[in-house]
Amino acid sequence: MEDNQIEIDRDLCTDCGLCVTVCPTGTISLIEGKATVSGEESISCGHCEAVCPLKAIRVKVIDEEMSQYKTFTVEKDWLPPGKFNTSLLVRLMASRRSCRHFTDRPVERAVLEDLVKIGITAPSGTNSQSWTFTILPTRKAVMAFAESVACFFGRLNNTAEKTLLRLLLKLTGKGELDAYYRGYYRKVKEALEEWYGSGKDQLFHGSTAVMIVGSKPGATCPAEDALLATQNILLAAHSMGLGSCLIGFAVTAMKKDLSIQRSVGIPAEEEIHSVIALGYTDEVYQRVAGRKKVTPRYFEG
Repeated sequence: MEDNQIEIDRDLCTDCGLCVTVCPTGTISLIEGKATVSGEESISCGHCEAVCPLKAIRVKVIDEEMSQYKTFTVEKDWLPPGKFNTSLLVRLMASRRSCRHFTDRPVERAVLEDLVKIGITAPSGTNSQSWTFTILPTRKAVMAFAESVACFFGRLNNTAEKTLLRLLLKLTGKGELDAYYRGYYRKVKEALEEWYGSGKDQLFHGSTAVMIVGSKPGATCPAEDALLATQNILLAAHSMGLGSCLIGFAVTAMKKDLSIQRSVGIPAEEEIHSVIALGYTDEVYQRVAGRKKVTPRYFEG
């Protein structure tokens, strides 16, 4: 939590008490018929500001610019539950596919910046909003990043080729290298041969931009926060005409070799949770794809 960042115009307040009701931290009370900041801490969620019918409350740390977009306009009125077309929402979710064939058209920086703003509309634990976003806006930047990731996996493959080392590690309860060898070694080897041979990019698939989503230290659930923001970005990218693909190999490389994230300007203390390839898609589908059967589990106490 942070120090109180709430301002209340008592002249406008009409004692409706709505702000008191929605405040998750009990920071606001009704005193002498007026809403009053009575607590010392706030998570700056903005519930009080959003619920006040007379705009008498302002949360100072909320930056209005982060709700202003360059490539489209958005209505500021709150959309109540049940007032959106669920069929359209599901169609958007099901239509978004992982793209592995991008055109060479660059993504406009305004679009990339709007995607970040859309990402941060996601919830975060205790409203910490401790996520970070690093944009690689050009194919040149993507290629440099890809080269760092490729070098990491080249070294990993060289290590994984050592049969005795894999066996010894497995016998001591460290079977990760052996699991990698059996599951990924050959695929990675072939991809690296194509990368250094013909220049074929099987990592970022020719995308012209990349967004790296991470977190600063101190968040209560940083991975969940970052992945919720990531899903926002994936869906919004589709609606804005872009293809996207999550690149798990790049996340793994950055977690194992901090020099890779430093090479793209990310401090070592930040943790990386997703890497998103972005660009204009060269794929056209005729229908949405289905999913494997899942059976929910119930517990009724």
